[in-house]
Amino acid sequence: MDKAIVIENLTKRYKNNRGISGIHLEVGKGEIFGFLGPNGAGKTTAMKIMTGLMKPDDGDVKINGFSILNQYEQAMANVGCIIEHVTPYPYLTAYENMKMCARYYDNVDEKRIDECLEMTGMLRFKKERIKNYSLGMRQRLGISLAFLSDPAILILDEPLNGLDVEGMVEIRKLILETAEKKGTTFFISSHLIHDVELTCNKVGLIYNGKLLGVDSTEDILKNYSSLENYYLSEVDEVEHA
Repeated sequence: MDKAIVIENLTKRYKNNRGISGIHLEVGKGEIFGFLGPNGAGKTTAMKIMTGLMKPDDGDVKINGFSILNQYEQAMANVGCIIEHVTPYPYLTAYENMKMCARYYDNVDEKRIDECLEMTGMLRFKKERIKNYSLGMRQRLGISLAFLSDPAILILDEPLNGLDVEGMVEIRKLILETAEKKGTTFFISSHLIHDVELTCNKVGLIYNGKLLGVDSTEDILKNYSSLENYYLSEVDEVEHA
């Protein structure tokens, strides 16, 4: 399978000794990869490096064959992302925020803006200012922005954060349908085990900055009753090693 994302020996250490260490993993084109781990495990650090927001101490990330360190523009040319909190301009409307982002792309017109707002359930709120939005509405808008250029790869850090149950179901469905219809690759971080199990076809466990293992969801569920049991088993093994 062609590789959409290749992470090689990715390492970043902070002064408090937390961070990530020696992460290796590959994500094939069209896969929905779940980066699963507790808060503080290193998920966001890895994803900041993947999207060029932070430099690693060691290692590299290649996206569609291009190094994020040496070929940043080519690497990110067909990538949409949400990293940490969604922070659009609060005094602009959803539409105005989308319009501003659309200027960076050649293929985004008014129709595409409306399509992306519609797919996340935000079209009817497009003329409201962001400062009046709930956390869940901001998150939906962030997902609309990530999808705007119809990218081949989407890197989403905790995309279900702040969403109610209905929102979680809708966004899970959007991710599954987009991957199936367009062959889009997803790299999704989450601490919500149930949602990863229902959405992702491949899972990587990160704990205390180290990658414990990578396997297909199908194979995991052949050996464990749930992804949660697999996760607890792997973590328990590390804790008692």
